[in-house]
Amino acid sequence: MTRDTIQRLEAPDPASYSPRQREIHDAIASGPRGNVRGPLAIWLHRPELAARAQELGRYCRYDSSLPPRLSELAILTMARHWSAEYEWAAHKPEALKAGLSPEVVEAIRTHALPPYADEAERIVHAVARSVLETRQVPDALYAEAVAVLGQGQVVDLVGVLGYYSLISITLNVFRVPPPEGHAPELG
Repeated sequence: MTRDTIQRLEAPDPASYSPRQREIHDAIASGPRGNVRGPLAIWLHRPELAARAQELGRYCRYDSSLPPRLSELAILTMARHWSAEYEWAAHKPEALKAGLSPEVVEAIRTHALPPYADEAERIVHAVARSVLETRQVPDALYAEAVAVLGQGQVVDLVGVLGYYSLISITLNVFRVPPPEGHAPELG
């Protein structure tokens, strides 16, 4: 998406919120996100979608068994695949803060093979790429993922991949640009 692409749907005007929209907005804003923007703001057009999606998102982002570094690696992989500039801009700093190396982040951005810090990073990226490229995970990779991450983290990884696909699709369909002050990086 280019900067000159017109956003298809803006967030609802807070002055015109229904009581349910206000309730959901306030619940999201008072949580760990601290604000309501991007896809969550778009989903407020359908407050029940916003409510349920934000609950799933809170679990995937803040409460899953995946360490933040691995979760952010999965999120950046999804953002890159979908060329979701907003998501990339929102999560690149978080990924770096969580300990993902700048070299891994840049490799994901340029579709290069990342210089993984460890087997867990390699497995998370391999599972995400396999899901995106083949819609499956081969038996050998699945067994490796369970051996390295454990069954619970594999389940949480699949949840993160699914949730951030929903995020990316929402951003792309409604043409949500990167946050103000962030230049597109994904081309």
